[in-house]
Amino acid sequence: MRYDIDGAMLQTLLPALTAAEDAVARLDERVLRSVVGEGFAERSHFFDAAGALWVAGELVHVEDLVLHDAHMDSRAPTHELTIAHSVLRARRRIWTGEPSWALGVSGLATLTATGGEGEGKAQEAKSVAVPVETDGEGEDEDGPLAVEMAEIDALLARSQKLLDIHTGKTPGGDTAAVTPARRNEDPLGLLGDDEWDEEQRLAEWRSVQPLADSLPPVLGAIILFEAWERIEPLRRQHWLGGLLVASHLRARGKVASHLFSFYGGLKLVRHERRRARDRATRLQAFLEAMHLGAMAGLKEIDRLSLARTQMELRFRGRRSNSSLPELADFILSRPMVSAAMIARHLRITPRGALNLVNEIGIREITGRGRYRAWGII
Repeated sequence: MRYDIDGAMLQTLLPALTAAEDAVARLDERVLRSVVGEGFAERSHFFDAAGALWVAGELVHVEDLVLHDAHMDSRAPTHELTIAHSVLRARRRIWTGEPSWALGVSGLATLTATGGEGEGKAQEAKSVAVPVETDGEGEDEDGPLAVEMAEIDALLARSQKLLDIHTGKTPGGDTAAVTPARRNEDPLGLLGDDEWDEEQRLAEWRSVQPLADSLPPVLGAIILFEAWERIEPLRRQHWLGGLLVASHLRARGKVASHLFSFYGGLKLVRHERRRARDRATRLQAFLEAMHLGAMAGLKEIDRLSLARTQMELRFRGRRSNSSLPELADFILSRPMVSAAMIARHLRITPRGALNLVNEIGIREITGRGRYRAWGII
Protein backbone atom coordinates (compact mmCIF):
# COMPACT_ATOMS: atom_id res chain seq x y z
CA MET A 1 0.00 0.00 0.00
CA ARG A 2 1.30 3.45 -0.89
CA TYR A 3 1.45 6.12 1.81
CA ASP A 4 2.74 9.09 -0.17
CA ILE A 5 0.77 12.33 -0.62
CA ASP A 6 -0.05 13.58 -4.10
CA GLY A 7 -0.70 17.20 -5.03
CA ALA A 8 -4.49 16.95 -5.07
CA MET A 9 -4.65 15.36 -1.62
CA LEU A 10 -2.17 17.86 -0.22
CA GLN A 11 -4.34 20.73 -1.46
CA THR A 12 -7.31 19.14 0.29
CA LEU A 13 -5.40 18.71 3.55
CA LEU A 14 -3.71 22.11 3.51
CA PRO A 15 -6.31 24.07 5.57
CA ALA A 16 -6.45 21.42 8.30
CA LEU A 17 -2.66 21.03 8.20
CA THR A 18 -2.13 24.76 8.65
CA ALA A 19 -4.50 24.90 11.62
CA ALA A 20 -2.88 21.88 13.27
CA GLU A 21 0.66 23.18 12.73
CA ASP A 22 -0.24 26.55 14.22
CA ALA A 23 -2.06 25.12 17.25
CA VAL A 24 0.69 22.62 18.07
CA ALA A 25 3.37 25.33 17.82
CA ARG A 26 1.38 27.69 20.05
CA LEU A 27 0.89 24.99 22.67
CA ASP A 28 4.58 24.10 22.70
CA GLU A 29 5.55 27.73 23.18
CA ARG A 30 3.03 28.22 26.00
CA VAL A 31 4.16 25.10 27.86
CA LEU A 32 7.83 26.00 27.40
CA ARG A 33 7.39 29.45 28.95
CA SER A 34 4.73 28.67 31.56
CA VAL A 35 5.48 28.13 35.24
CA VAL A 36 3.04 25.20 35.22
CA GLY A 37 4.69 23.55 32.19
CA GLU A 38 6.13 20.62 34.15
CA GLY A 39 2.82 19.94 35.85
CA PHE A 40 1.01 20.10 32.52
CA ALA A 41 3.46 17.64 30.96
CA GLU A 42 2.92 15.16 33.81
CA ARG A 43 -0.87 15.53 33.81
CA SER A 44 -0.99 14.92 30.05
CA HIS A 45 0.37 11.40 30.60
CA PHE A 46 -2.75 10.46 32.57
CA PHE A 47 -5.25 12.04 30.20
CA ASP A 48 -3.59 10.57 27.11
CA ALA A 49 -3.55 7.09 28.64
CA ALA A 50 -7.27 7.31 29.38
CA GLY A 51 -7.83 8.70 25.86
CA ALA A 52 -6.00 5.75 24.31
CA LEU A 53 -8.44 3.36 25.96
CA TRP A 54 -11.37 5.59 24.95
CA VAL A 55 -10.33 5.36 21.29
CA ALA A 56 -10.12 1.58 21.68
CA GLY A 57 -13.70 1.49 22.99
CA GLU A 58 -12.94 1.08 26.69
CA LEU A 59 -13.74 3.48 29.53
CA VAL A 60 -11.09 4.10 32.16
CA HIS A 61 -11.61 6.82 34.74
CA VAL A 62 -8.64 9.12 35.20
CA GLU A 63 -9.20 9.07 38.96
CA ASP A 64 -8.83 5.27 39.06
CA LEU A 65 -5.67 5.53 36.97
CA VAL A 66 -4.16 8.06 39.38
CA LEU A 67 -4.88 5.84 42.38
CA HIS A 68 -3.58 2.76 40.58
CA ASP A 69 -0.37 4.56 39.67
CA ALA A 70 0.06 5.54 43.33
CA HIS A 71 -0.63 1.91 44.43
CA MET A 72 -3.70 3.09 46.33
CA ASP A 73 -6.49 1.33 44.43
CA SER A 74 -9.91 1.57 46.00
CA ARG A 75 -10.90 -1.73 44.30
CA ALA A 76 -9.31 -4.55 42.34
CA PRO A 77 -7.88 -3.12 39.09
CA THR A 78 -9.65 -4.13 35.90
CA HIS A 79 -7.95 -5.38 32.75
CA GLU A 80 -8.60 -2.05 31.03
CA LEU A 81 -7.07 -0.14 33.94
CA THR A 82 -3.96 -2.30 33.74
CA ILE A 83 -3.61 -1.54 30.03
CA ALA A 84 -4.07 2.18 30.68
CA HIS A 85 -1.30 2.03 33.25
CA SER A 86 0.92 0.36 30.65
CA VAL A 87 0.24 3.31 28.33
CA LEU A 88 1.10 5.68 31.17
CA ARG A 89 4.40 3.95 31.88
CA ALA A 90 5.27 3.83 28.18
CA ARG A 91 4.68 7.57 27.84
CA ARG A 92 6.92 8.26 30.82
CA ARG A 93 9.61 6.01 29.37
CA ILE A 94 9.46 7.82 26.03
CA TRP A 95 9.56 11.22 27.72
CA THR A 96 12.60 10.38 29.83
CA GLY A 97 14.51 9.04 26.81
CA GLU A 98 16.17 10.86 23.97
CA PRO A 99 13.80 12.59 21.50
CA SER A 100 14.46 10.03 18.73
CA TRP A 101 14.86 7.02 21.02
CA ALA A 102 11.34 5.59 20.66
CA LEU A 103 11.51 5.53 16.84
CA GLY A 104 14.85 3.73 16.75
CA VAL A 105 15.50 0.00 16.75
CA SER A 106 16.40 -0.19 20.43
CA GLY A 107 13.49 2.03 21.45
CA LEU A 108 10.91 -0.02 19.57
CA ALA A 109 12.43 -3.22 20.90
CA THR A 110 12.12 -1.92 24.47
CA LEU A 111 8.59 -0.61 24.07
CA THR A 112 7.36 -3.74 22.33
CA ALA A 113 9.35 -6.08 24.62
CA THR A 114 10.69 -7.97 21.61
CA GLY A 115 14.42 -7.28 21.96
CA GLY A 116 16.50 -5.93 19.13
CA GLU A 117 18.73 -8.01 16.89
CA GLY A 118 21.89 -6.65 18.45
CA GLU A 119 20.55 -7.01 21.94
CA GLY A 120 19.47 -10.58 21.22
CA LYS A 121 22.95 -11.51 20.04
CA ALA A 122 24.48 -9.89 23.12
CA GLN A 123 22.14 -11.78 25.41
CA GLU A 124 22.88 -15.01 23.54
CA ALA A 125 26.60 -14.44 23.97
CA LYS A 126 26.15 -13.77 27.67
CA SER A 127 24.05 -16.90 28.13
CA VAL A 128 26.76 -19.23 26.75
CA ALA A 129 28.19 -21.21 29.60
CA VAL A 130 31.97 -21.20 29.99
CA PRO A 131 33.26 -24.74 30.55
CA VAL A 132 35.48 -25.17 33.57
CA GLU A 133 37.87 -28.08 33.81
CA THR A 134 37.84 -29.83 37.13
CA ASP A 135 39.65 -32.83 38.52
CA GLY A 136 36.67 -33.98 40.50
CA GLU A 137 37.56 -31.84 43.50
CA GLY A 138 34.98 -29.41 44.77
CA GLU A 139 32.03 -31.31 43.25
CA ASP A 140 29.22 -31.66 45.72
CA GLU A 141 26.67 -33.81 43.94
CA ASP A 142 25.27 -35.01 47.24
CA GLY A 143 25.06 -31.55 48.79
CA PRO A 144 21.98 -30.18 50.59
CA LEU A 145 20.76 -28.36 47.44
CA ALA A 146 21.39 -31.14 44.94
CA VAL A 147 17.73 -32.09 44.59
CA GLU A 148 16.59 -28.47 44.17
CA MET A 149 19.29 -27.76 41.58
CA ALA A 150 18.31 -30.85 39.62
CA GLU A 151 14.67 -29.68 39.53
CA ILE A 152 15.76 -26.25 38.29
CA ASP A 153 17.89 -27.84 35.55
CA ALA A 154 14.97 -29.97 34.45
CA LEU A 155 12.67 -26.94 34.36
CA LEU A 156 15.17 -24.98 32.26
CA ALA A 157 15.51 -27.90 29.85
CA ARG A 158 11.74 -28.15 29.41
CA SER A 159 11.46 -24.40 28.87
CA GLN A 160 14.22 -24.41 26.26
CA LYS A 161 12.58 -27.34 24.47
CA LEU A 162 9.26 -25.49 24.37
CA LEU A 163 10.92 -22.36 22.97
CA ASP A 164 12.71 -24.43 20.32
CA ILE A 165 9.41 -25.99 19.29
CA HIS A 166 7.77 -22.57 18.99
CA THR A 167 10.60 -20.92 17.04
CA GLY A 168 11.20 -23.96 14.86
CA LYS A 169 14.82 -24.44 15.90
CA THR A 170 16.52 -27.81 15.78
CA PRO A 171 18.81 -28.96 18.59
CA GLY A 172 21.79 -27.93 16.44
CA GLY A 173 20.60 -24.32 16.30
CA ASP A 174 19.20 -24.31 12.75
CA THR A 175 15.72 -23.04 12.10
CA ALA A 176 13.38 -25.68 10.79
CA ALA A 177 10.00 -25.32 9.21
CA VAL A 178 7.18 -25.17 11.72
CA THR A 179 4.97 -28.17 11.06
CA PRO A 180 1.30 -28.47 11.99
CA ALA A 181 2.27 -31.03 14.61
CA ARG A 182 4.36 -28.39 16.38
CA ARG A 183 1.57 -25.85 16.17
CA ASN A 184 -0.71 -28.35 17.90
CA GLU A 185 1.58 -28.37 20.90
CA ASP A 186 0.48 -24.77 21.58
CA PRO A 187 -3.29 -25.02 21.01
CA LEU A 188 -4.14 -21.83 22.89
CA GLY A 189 -1.68 -19.68 20.95
CA LEU A 190 -0.12 -18.42 24.17
CA LEU A 191 3.31 -17.98 22.62
CA GLY A 192 2.15 -16.16 19.49
CA ASP A 193 0.38 -16.50 16.17
CA ASP A 194 2.40 -17.90 13.28
CA GLU A 195 0.18 -16.14 10.77
CA TRP A 196 0.65 -12.74 12.45
CA ASP A 197 4.26 -11.81 11.88
CA GLU A 198 4.70 -8.78 14.12
CA GLU A 199 8.36 -8.33 13.20
CA GLN A 200 7.56 -8.18 9.50
CA ARG A 201 4.65 -5.79 10.07
CA LEU A 202 6.79 -3.59 12.28
CA ALA A 203 9.52 -3.53 9.63
CA GLU A 204 6.91 -2.54 7.05
CA TRP A 205 5.78 0.32 9.27
CA ARG A 206 9.36 1.46 9.80
CA SER A 207 9.78 1.65 6.03
CA VAL A 208 7.31 4.56 6.07
CA GLN A 209 9.55 6.61 8.38
CA PRO A 210 11.80 8.04 5.61
CA LEU A 211 8.71 9.39 3.87
CA ALA A 212 7.43 10.90 7.12
CA ASP A 213 10.80 12.53 7.79
CA SER A 214 10.71 14.22 4.39
CA LEU A 215 7.33 15.87 5.09
CA PRO A 216 6.41 18.64 7.54
CA PRO A 217 6.38 17.30 11.13
CA VAL A 218 2.61 17.27 11.65
CA LEU A 219 1.90 15.80 8.21
CA GLY A 220 4.59 13.17 8.70
CA ALA A 221 3.12 12.29 12.08
CA ILE A 222 -0.34 11.57 10.70
CA ILE A 223 1.19 9.55 7.85
CA LEU A 224 2.92 7.38 10.46
CA PHE A 225 -0.30 7.00 12.44
CA GLU A 226 -2.36 6.09 9.38
CA ALA A 227 0.24 3.51 8.40
CA TRP A 228 0.14 2.12 11.94
CA GLU A 229 -3.65 1.85 11.78
CA ARG A 230 -3.58 0.07 8.42
CA ILE A 231 -0.65 -2.27 9.06
CA GLU A 232 -1.51 -3.05 12.69
CA PRO A 233 1.97 -4.24 13.69
CA LEU A 234 1.15 -5.18 17.29
CA ARG A 235 -1.99 -6.97 18.41
CA ARG A 236 -1.61 -6.36 22.13
CA GLN A 237 -0.06 -2.88 21.95
CA HIS A 238 -2.05 -1.18 19.25
CA TRP A 239 -2.14 1.93 21.45
CA LEU A 240 1.58 2.43 20.87
CA GLY A 241 0.91 4.17 17.53
CA GLY A 242 -0.32 7.38 19.14
CA LEU A 243 2.71 7.50 21.42
CA LEU A 244 5.04 7.12 18.46
CA VAL A 245 3.23 10.03 16.79
CA ALA A 246 4.08 12.20 19.80
CA SER A 247 7.64 10.91 19.72
CA HIS A 248 7.91 11.84 16.02
CA LEU A 249 6.83 15.41 16.78
CA ARG A 250 9.40 15.59 19.55
CA ALA A 251 12.19 14.09 17.42
CA ARG A 252 11.48 16.60 14.65
CA GLY A 253 11.64 19.49 17.14
CA LYS A 254 8.01 20.47 16.66
CA VAL A 255 7.10 19.80 20.30
CA ALA A 256 10.03 20.05 22.71
CA SER A 257 8.40 21.07 26.00
CA HIS A 258 6.21 17.98 26.54
CA LEU A 259 4.99 14.76 24.95
CA PHE A 260 2.01 15.69 22.82
CA SER A 261 -1.30 14.12 23.87
CA PHE A 262 -2.53 12.78 20.52
CA TYR A 263 -5.20 10.46 21.93
CA GLY A 264 -6.59 13.32 23.98
CA GLY A 265 -7.59 15.03 20.74
CA LEU A 266 -8.40 11.89 18.76
CA LYS A 267 -11.18 10.89 21.15
CA LEU A 268 -12.93 14.18 20.30
CA VAL A 269 -13.23 13.15 16.64
CA ARG A 270 -16.17 11.02 15.59
CA HIS A 271 -15.53 7.33 15.04
CA GLU A 272 -16.99 7.46 11.52
CA ARG A 273 -14.33 9.94 10.44
CA ARG A 274 -11.47 8.19 12.19
CA ARG A 275 -12.39 4.89 10.50
CA ALA A 276 -13.62 6.24 7.17
CA ARG A 277 -12.90 4.29 3.99
CA ASP A 278 -11.70 7.41 2.21
CA ARG A 279 -8.06 8.10 3.00
CA ALA A 280 -8.37 11.86 2.71
CA THR A 281 -11.19 11.82 5.29
CA ARG A 282 -9.06 9.82 7.72
CA LEU A 283 -6.08 12.12 7.33
CA GLN A 284 -8.29 15.17 7.86
CA ALA A 285 -9.68 13.53 10.99
CA PHE A 286 -6.15 12.95 12.34
CA LEU A 287 -5.18 16.56 11.61
CA GLU A 288 -8.34 17.73 13.34
CA ALA A 289 -7.43 15.54 16.32
CA MET A 290 -4.08 17.31 16.58
CA HIS A 291 -5.77 20.70 16.38
CA LEU A 292 -8.38 19.79 19.01
CA GLY A 293 -5.75 18.28 21.28
CA ALA A 294 -3.59 21.39 21.07
CA MET A 295 -6.54 23.70 21.74
CA ALA A 296 -7.57 21.60 24.73
CA GLY A 297 -3.99 21.84 25.97
CA LEU A 298 -4.06 25.64 25.71
CA LYS A 299 -7.24 25.74 27.79
CA GLU A 300 -5.64 23.40 30.33
CA ILE A 301 -2.62 25.69 30.60
CA ASP A 302 -4.94 28.64 31.31
CA ARG A 303 -6.75 26.69 34.03
CA LEU A 304 -3.54 25.54 35.67
CA SER A 305 -2.01 29.02 35.53
CA LEU A 306 -5.07 30.52 37.20
CA ALA A 307 -5.07 27.82 39.87
CA ARG A 308 -1.36 28.39 40.49
CA THR A 309 -1.93 32.12 40.94
CA GLN A 310 -4.73 31.50 43.43
CA MET A 311 -2.62 29.05 45.42
CA GLU A 312 0.33 31.45 45.46
CA LEU A 313 -1.86 33.99 47.23
CA ARG A 314 -2.32 31.45 50.02
CA PHE A 315 1.35 30.77 50.73
CA ARG A 316 2.78 34.18 49.88
CA GLY A 317 4.74 35.52 52.86
CA ARG A 318 5.15 32.07 54.45
CA ARG A 319 8.44 30.88 55.87
CA SER A 320 11.03 29.61 53.40
CA ASN A 321 10.73 25.96 54.53
CA SER A 322 6.95 25.82 54.11
CA SER A 323 5.57 22.74 52.36
CA LEU A 324 2.83 24.68 50.58
CA PRO A 325 4.85 25.49 47.41
CA GLU A 326 5.83 21.84 47.01
CA LEU A 327 2.22 20.82 47.60
CA ALA A 328 1.09 23.24 44.87
CA ASP A 329 3.52 21.68 42.38
CA PHE A 330 2.31 18.21 43.30
CA ILE A 331 -1.34 19.19 42.87
CA LEU A 332 -0.62 20.65 39.45
CA SER A 333 1.08 17.42 38.33
CA ARG A 334 -1.89 15.14 39.05
CA PRO A 335 -5.53 15.23 37.95
CA MET A 336 -6.44 14.57 41.58
CA VAL A 337 -4.70 13.98 44.90
CA SER A 338 -5.69 12.32 48.15
CA ALA A 339 -4.49 12.87 51.68
CA ALA A 340 -2.49 9.65 51.59
CA MET A 341 -0.80 10.66 48.32
CA ILE A 342 0.11 14.06 49.73
CA ALA A 343 1.40 12.55 52.96
CA ARG A 344 3.63 10.10 51.10
CA HIS A 345 4.93 12.69 48.63
CA LEU A 346 5.71 15.34 51.27
CA ARG A 347 6.71 12.76 53.92
CA ILE A 348 4.29 14.08 56.51
CA THR A 349 1.42 12.60 58.47
CA PRO A 350 -2.09 12.29 56.99
CA ARG A 351 -3.32 14.81 59.55
CA GLY A 352 -0.66 17.25 58.43
CA ALA A 353 -1.65 16.65 54.80
CA LEU A 354 -5.26 17.57 55.59
CA ASN A 355 -4.10 20.73 57.31
CA LEU A 356 -2.05 21.75 54.27
CA VAL A 357 -4.98 21.07 51.94
CA ASN A 358 -7.21 23.31 54.04
CA GLU A 359 -4.58 26.06 53.96
CA ILE A 360 -3.95 25.96 50.22
CA GLY A 361 -7.66 26.08 49.42
CA ILE A 362 -8.28 23.64 46.55
CA ARG A 363 -11.65 22.13 45.77
CA GLU A 364 -12.78 18.77 47.08
CA ILE A 365 -14.14 16.74 44.15
CA THR A 366 -15.79 13.69 45.73
CA GLY A 367 -18.39 15.34 47.97
CA ARG A 368 -17.79 12.80 50.71
CA GLY A 369 -16.74 13.06 54.31
CA ARG A 370 -14.29 10.14 54.08
CA TYR A 371 -11.92 8.91 51.37
CA ARG A 372 -11.87 12.39 49.89
CA ALA A 373 -9.83 13.69 46.99
CA TRP A 374 -8.93 17.16 45.77
CA GLY A 375 -8.18 18.54 42.35
CA ILE A 376 -8.36 21.47 39.97
CA ILE A 377 -11.75 21.59 38.29
